[in-house]
Order: sequence, then structure tokens, then C-alpha cells
Amino acid sequence: MSENYKDILSHLSTEVNQETLLLYLQNKLSEEKKHEVEKILLENEFADDAVEGLQEIKDKQQIAYMVEILNRNLKSKLKKKKQQREKMKLKDQPWLYIAVLILILLMVLSYIFIRRMLQQ
Repeated sequence: MSENYKDILSHLSTEVNQETLLLYLQNKLSEEKKHEVEKILLENEFADDAVEGLQEIKDKQQIAYMVEILNRNLKSKLKKKKQQREKMKLKDQPWLYIAVLILILLMVLSYIFIRRMLQQ
């Protein structure tokens, strides 16, 4: 799986990277850059809502820390799910196919045998 899918803020906008977005939230961008970011965010409703929510956080210095924690949690959950899927995956086991084939063969032979016994 691509590492970009595991990054919380990476998909808010394709034109604004995570560092620029964090600097915007911390009011560390120039007015020109702020205007650029706001223009891009207005085009993307989801990103705009996300930024509004992030702006509600009082301590702007902790946003980067919280994003890092969210990214770590997301990566660990995705890793667990992937491991669970791997465990549940039916591995290629030739003895299983042979057992099923023998079972079907026995059922067919039993049917034929019983059918002949009833005809006599």
C-alpha cells in the first residue's frame, strides 16, 4: 500500500502539501502564501471543513504533534488489518484440493453403488 494513503493530511488538497498547511494553521506564512492556500481550500469543500476544524484547536503548536499521532495510529491499524487479512487468506494447500476431490469421488461412487443396489 502506498505510504501516501497512510498520511492524514496528505489528501486534503493535492496542491497544498502538509507542511504548508501546518504553517498556514500556525500563522507562519506570508500574506501572499496565505491567500494562495485559502484560494485552493475554497475550491475543496472537504479540505476547507478540515482546516476549519483544525483552526478550532487552541494550541496551534500541537497540531503537528496531533497529526503525527494520528498518522502513527492509522499506520498501526492498517498494519493490523493487513495482518488479519493475511491470516484469513486461504493459502494454497494441495492436500486440501486432493481431500475435496477424494470426497466428491466417494460421494459419486456411493450414489452409483446405491442406485445399482436399488435397481436389483
